[in-house]
Parts: sequence; C-alpha cells; structure tokens
Amino acid sequence: EVQLQASGGGLVQTGGSLRLSCAASGFTFDDYAIGWFRQAPGKEREGVSAISRADSSTWYTDSVKGRFTISWDNAKHTLNLQMNNLNPEDTGVYYCAAVWWPYGKIISMSGTTYNYWGQGTQVTVSS
Repeated sequence: EVQLQASGGGLVQTGGSLRLSCAASGFTFDDYAIGWFRQAPGKEREGVSAISRADSSTWYTDSVKGRFTISWDNAKHTLNLQMNNLNPEDTGVYYCAAVWWPYGKIISMSGTTYNYWGQGTQVTVSS
C-alpha cells in the first residue's frame, strides 16, 4: 500500500523559512515522480515542485523558482521541500503526491494525474 506522510508546516513571518517533509512507503521509488501541490483558500490546487526519480530532474512553478528547493533522501525514502524567503502568497495547504513516471524530465505538473496523495500540511505566512 502506497503511503505518503507529510509534515513540517507551520506559521512563519514574511521572509522566513520552512522545511516540508514527506515520508514515502509502499512502492519502489524508481520511475516515479514525487512532488508538492498547494491549495490556498478560494483557489485551485497548483503544482509547486516535483522531482523525477528516473533522471533526478526537478521542476518548479515560476513563483517559487530561486526560493524553494526540492530533494529526495533515498536512505530515508523522504521527499523534502526547503522553502526560503516565504511570502503571504505561499500560504496554503501543501500536499505531497506521486505518480508512476518513467519518462524522465517533468515538463508540467498540471498535465499529469498524480494518483497517490498524502494528507495536507498547513503553511501560513504572515505579513
């Protein structure tokens, strides 16, 4: 059974940092894309960042480039998202998700149906 367990959310001031983690189990981690989505109140869910296990390439939505860093800890089977220089527009519930993806480079997160989801973790950035 595939399980994704997210943690690390919280309340931080503008300019602060948070690190999200997602512990993965129940599947072979090769040939999967694993990433983070977020949903702000009243807004649609959007893809934030993902990593392709097939070729270790990464993808970021434009608004977080240069501020967020995604990584995969193979020893702990954990996906991490280091978020720096946070601003109120980063507020939302963050979800980790995975999909079988043997194709390598991720072009977009919105065009792919991620079929494994963890529970959300709340990130709140105050101004």
